[in-house]
Amino acid sequence: MSFTLYRVLAYVTGVFLLGLTFVAMPAKYLVGEDSMFALAPAPSGLEHWFGPESPLMLFIAMPHGYVYMAYVLVVLWVSLNRRWGAGRTLGVVLAGTVPVLGFVVEHRLARAERAADREAQEPVPTA
Repeated sequence: MSFTLYRVLAYVTGVFLLGLTFVAMPAKYLVGEDSMFALAPAPSGLEHWFGPESPLMLFIAMPHGYVYMAYVLVVLWVSLNRRWGAGRTLGVVLAGTVPVLGFVVEHRLARAERAADREAQEPVPTA
């Protein structure tokens, strides 16, 4: 159950991180006359979605922060249950901070865990 929860939170964290990186942050910092590094004007009629007061930060950044905290707790829980080393645990936690990497790490961990589960369930041959 804990590994399934990890997988769900890994995907949710990854999706929110992609939204934060490629939607909310550019809307706040790159688009609009009042934005810090204004590269383009905001589309007419949609000015309220862009610039320093962008509501996208409220809808994407804040939920991402809460989901990431839950993700870290679940990774710690899984690492204790599965007896992961500190390096592996830290790597999985940090994978949730790099766009797309969380999906890759989740896929590889799931494959490795399935293989370990199959190996553990195989009967030991007796001589």
